[in-house]
Amino acid sequence: MNLYTVDTGNFKLDGGAMHGVVPKSLWQKHNPADENNLCSWKMRCLLVETGNRRILIDTGIGDKQDARFFGHYHLHGEGSLQGSLHRIGLSTDDITDVFLTHLHFDHVGGAIVRSGEQLLPAFKNATYWSNERHWDWAVHPNGREKASFLKENILPIQESGQLQFIPTEENFQFAEGFKVKFVHGHTESMMLPFLDYKDQHILYCADLLPSVAHLPIPWVMAYDTRPLLTLDEKERLLTAAQAENWLLYFEHDAVNEMCSLQRTDKGIKTGQLLTLEEL
Repeated sequence: MNLYTVDTGNFKLDGGAMHGVVPKSLWQKHNPADENNLCSWKMRCLLVETGNRRILIDTGIGDKQDARFFGHYHLHGEGSLQGSLHRIGLSTDDITDVFLTHLHFDHVGGAIVRSGEQLLPAFKNATYWSNERHWDWAVHPNGREKASFLKENILPIQESGQLQFIPTEENFQFAEGFKVKFVHGHTESMMLPFLDYKDQHILYCADLLPSVAHLPIPWVMAYDTRPLLTLDEKERLLTAAQAENWLLYFEHDAVNEMCSLQRTDKGIKTGQLLTLEEL
C-alpha cells in the first residue's frame, strides 16, 4: 500500500460552531480566529494505492459554486485537488474509486464538475462509494443539515451510473489493507477508513475528530446532529486507538496532519505529531 496526502486547500468556518460548547478562551489557543470569529481549516484528503486500485478519500469543496457561496467560506491556501494529484504524478482519469466519508459539501464538492450547463463526475473512470443509509439521509435532508447537502454535489453522482453502496457493516473490508468503521453522531453512517500501512494502523478521522484540538471528549462540533452519540463514539475509538497504537489522520486540522496518542493521568492526550512522509 502507498498513501499520499491530497491537499485541496483551506476554508474558514465559525470558531464557535466548530468547537461547540467549549469557551473561546480555550479553543482560540489551538485554532486562532480572525476578526470575524472565523478559523482556518484544511480540506486534507488522502490517496490510497492498494492492489490495482487508486482510491481517493473525499474530494474537498470543489470549484463549481458561485461567488456568493464561496464568499461565506473564504477559500485560501495553495492546495488544490488537481494540483495535488499532479504532484503525485496522476490525473483525475487515473482514480479508480472515490470513497466519500459523507456527503457534506466540503467533502464531496470536488466529486462533480460543471461543464457548460452539465454537472459531470470529475473522475470519469472511478466508482463512487457511499452507503445506502447515509445516501438516503443526504437526499432527504433534515432542516439542520440541509445547507450542507447540496443536490448539485450529490444527485449527479447517481445519475452518472457510477455510484455504488457498501454495507453498513463494522470493519467492512473495502480493499486490501482498507477497512471501514461507522459513526453516527456527526451525521448518519459516516464512514471512517481504517488503513494498514507500514506496520501501522491509521484511522482517517473525517469529521469525528476534525483536528488535534478535538481530542478531548467534550470538544464536539455544534454541527453534529447527535452530540451525545459523538461523545460515546469518540471515547470508544480513542480508547482503542491509544491501546492499540493507532495513528490519527486529520482532515481539517490546518497545521497537523497526523498524531499518535498517549494515556496520561488526565486522560488520552496527543502523542507525537507527524506526517505521512515521516513514517
